[in-house]
Amino acid sequence: MAKTEVKDLLDAGVHFGHLTRKWDPNMAPYIYMERNGIHIINLYKTAAKLEEASKALAKIAASGRKILFVATKKQAKDIVSEKAGNVNMPYITERWPGGMLTNFVTIRKAVKKMATIDRMKKDGTFNTLSKKERLQVDRLRAKLEKNLGSISDMTRLPGALFVVDIKREHIAIKEAQKLNIPIFAMVDTNSDPRQVDYVIPANDDASKSIDKVLSHVADAIAGGLTERKATKDAPKAKAKKGTSPVDGSNEEE
Repeated sequence: MAKTEVKDLLDAGVHFGHLTRKWDPNMAPYIYMERNGIHIINLYKTAAKLEEASKALAKIAASGRKILFVATKKQAKDIVSEKAGNVNMPYITERWPGGMLTNFVTIRKAVKKMATIDRMKKDGTFNTLSKKERLQVDRLRAKLEKNLGSISDMTRLPGALFVVDIKREHIAIKEAQKLNIPIFAMVDTNSDPRQVDYVIPANDDASKSIDKVLSHVADAIAGGLTERKATKDAPKAKAKKGTSPVDGSNEEE
């Protein structure tokens, strides 16, 4: 996992906070100064917190649990779907479905509905429906895909939540808090960091800033997944090594 360089964070504009009048006083420890009525985030603290969060996320990925990414703001959607998709993690970039975590059973039923429709199309049942019914089913499938397609592989509650803009995603934050799911987030100067377990003080409005932080996080998760694969493959390799290629007996016997 590459170390976070403060210069890279600076180039990506991670240090730009909100207008000083919009600040949350609880962000004071992460603010370096004020410039032209805007708070400037202390990037040394950002780098340290990003390292801490990345190590924790790598551990969660190595344990085999999923990390659910949440970002419904326009400038973060594509970045999150790309970075989370690259490491095979679920994500929500459309509207947060209420009860996504606290009523997970119902959400899973909706996901299974997609699979049922797909089966109908494969086995020919879909073609027995009337034109109107086929249209309705197609619309339902498209709606489910848009809202829940990115979490279709998430068969149980995630091991962690990663959020871009905790003010905007306050419902997701509340649900995760209720279930004691660890929350990782990019937190800007207008938000309360006390709601988050792993705070990454950063500009959560600029796409360059979001991309820089998410790239680092995704690399850490990829490292965790590689570690998991190596741990799972090790016993297999050992067993293979100790077997005779001729008769399958152990060479040491």
